[in-house]
Amino acid sequence: MCSHIHDPHILCPQCDLLVEIPAIAIGQKAKCPRCHTTLTSRWKDPRRRPISFAISALFMLLLSNLFPFVNMKVAGLGSEVTLIQIPQLLVSENYTSMASLFMIVVQLLPAICMLSIIVLYMNTRLSAHWKVSIARMLFRLKAWCMVEIFLAGVLVSFVKLMAYGDVGIGTSFIPYVLFCLLQLRAFQCTDRYGLWQQVGPAPRLAQPLRIGESGLSQGLRSCHCCMAILPVNQSECSRCETKGYARRKNSLQWTMALLVTSILLYIPANLLPIMITQALGTKITSTIMAGVVLLWSDGSYPVAMVIFIASIMVPTLKMLAIGWLCWDANSDKQIDRERLHVIYEMVEFVGRWSMIDVFVIAVLSALVRMGKLMSIYPDIGVLLFAGVVILTMLAAATFDPRLIWDRAGVQSLKVQQDGGK
Repeated sequence: MCSHIHDPHILCPQCDLLVEIPAIAIGQKAKCPRCHTTLTSRWKDPRRRPISFAISALFMLLLSNLFPFVNMKVAGLGSEVTLIQIPQLLVSENYTSMASLFMIVVQLLPAICMLSIIVLYMNTRLSAHWKVSIARMLFRLKAWCMVEIFLAGVLVSFVKLMAYGDVGIGTSFIPYVLFCLLQLRAFQCTDRYGLWQQVGPAPRLAQPLRIGESGLSQGLRSCHCCMAILPVNQSECSRCETKGYARRKNSLQWTMALLVTSILLYIPANLLPIMITQALGTKITSTIMAGVVLLWSDGSYPVAMVIFIASIMVPTLKMLAIGWLCWDANSDKQIDRERLHVIYEMVEFVGRWSMIDVFVIAVLSALVRMGKLMSIYPDIGVLLFAGVVILTMLAAATFDPRLIWDRAGVQSLKVQQDGGK
């Protein structure tokens, strides 16, 4: 393989600071000295590691779809479900949108990302256009893979069902856990900056670069797709053919529009029932908060806290945080930009975990099918809540974090190196 870094200059995608990356040893990563974002990292066997993890992950995903996933016994009646049956049963209850969401973020997108990693690192004989398209797709879809969130939802479902009967894991449960771990490891070993350098060389710049200053002050911008440094007036990247601007166009307007829409959905999502439990002919509807209260009254305090934090606290705080970021992004007053950036990173990371309640209901609806004895069905509230999670994720994605730093003072800084990998 060629050297790890072809061009040592990079504009931080989070704060727009121009830094020069030194030669980094195996097991080290380079961070932006201003916002501490990881810019690039170096692994031992940088090709074979992501390939081996991705191939192993796909094999485990295949195994996890061939055998029963979880099972349950209540009063002598048994029920078991495979992973592929969960969306099928949701479709049978006319919840096609929920079934589609499950298939896309839990199985389809993770599989596509693993295949993309394999193709890109194996140096297959593809044209530059195809390599660019696959790399672009990989880094856009990565944030929407929710395998670990679904797995957490399954564990929460177990705790909820223990009050009604015996719950057990099937043959495919362990392979799916391994798939989750291997997928996370494959993503971790995939270095975005280094991978794009292998896909194609970055465009060369004629002008001199001033390290420690923002790209905008030098008439430069970073390609939001491949991280190439481009003149600010060049709308299309010559490496990945992605069109862009110095800052995301209408970033604050799009963020606020998505935020307001998510707030409008969040109110009925909490008021309307998300789940219907039918037991011995009695139909009981429950909202998100009612489920938390029920778990707490049953003594399942840790699970009640997980659901409360993920489904009530996180969406509320995330919407408040996004609004705060938009308010302060173009502020001329003195603000703690480092703290605002930490808030942005937290918003981007934790927001997707609110989907845990949606996956809990998907598992319960598929597994608890015992006729008049006991059955569980999703209700309209869960679709609204899934919409809230998706909209807040999109709001965080459309917000341009570089707006936080545009009025920060110019600093001459050296790039940091961290070891310990």
